[in-house]
Amino acid sequence: MQAYCAAVDWGTSSFRLWLLNAQGEVVASRRSDQGMRTLASRDYGDVLESHLAALAAPVSLPVVVCGMAGSRRGWIEAPYITVPATFDALAANAIVVSGINRDVRIVPGLAQRDANKPDVMRGEETQMMGAFANVKGEMVACLPGTHSKWVRLANDTVLAFTTFMTGELFDVIGHRTTLQGEMHASQVHDATVFANAVSSMLDAPQTLTSRLFAIRAGELLGYGPAGVARSMLSGLLIGNEIATAQKCGIASGRVNLVASGQLAMRYRTALKLAGIEVSDSDADQCVVAGLWQVARLVFASPTKRKTG
Repeated sequence: MQAYCAAVDWGTSSFRLWLLNAQGEVVASRRSDQGMRTLASRDYGDVLESHLAALAAPVSLPVVVCGMAGSRRGWIEAPYITVPATFDALAANAIVVSGINRDVRIVPGLAQRDANKPDVMRGEETQMMGAFANVKGEMVACLPGTHSKWVRLANDTVLAFTTFMTGELFDVIGHRTTLQGEMHASQVHDATVFANAVSSMLDAPQTLTSRLFAIRAGELLGYGPAGVARSMLSGLLIGNEIATAQKCGIASGRVNLVASGQLAMRYRTALKLAGIEVSDSDADQCVVAGLWQVARLVFASPTKRKTG
């Protein structure tokens, strides 16, 4: 096995590592639940080295990291770059982790320093670099997740973005409100219920909070099928996000969706219901591609580096 670098997406709740060869192809990978939430700053180096050792990666192998490891509560802070910001600026401002026996760089996040619309992101900027580097023209991207990002880009530059707490609200409502009983019941995704919930928000987004309580009331009174609370809640929150994005002028005729798995399927469905044309990019592939783009810029040429 020959690896050129290791690429790491280190989030709040998860750790994902890939060894990449000189062509940016994945040759090995590791993942765990050792995210920022579970670690102190002194733990990061040991966790990283344990995963690299499991893959027999030599100490000479450099590492590029994105995500919450670069936050103020993470390993070492990689200060935000202010938008508008180019993709090249992400690599140029990557922070070197000092005091360790390995070349580790952490990609900075992006900040929107506007008193009326302050916003930040970490990790999504690297996904966008992987998805849209060298793509010409203006576009809008939607990156769903715990904190869903809607981003305006043009010619390798992030211009502005807006965050919706859709995924976090889904979790909080499902575990901390009167809906928790309905949410914990055994159920599968109901595509019809989901689509109807999305459509209700596209028609009347201002009714969100009353429609949330109707999930419980409907089950208690026997209206509709049982065991569909998760599908309904998901549809209401995603539909409200898209309706708000349309009302604010963020979402228009075409959106580039960067997502994976079931989340990609649900957002694709909801966007199409809103009359929006969708172009898809796989989020997992994009983060690897983005980390590879950064690695190519911050480390020596693959043809000149000794590989492990």
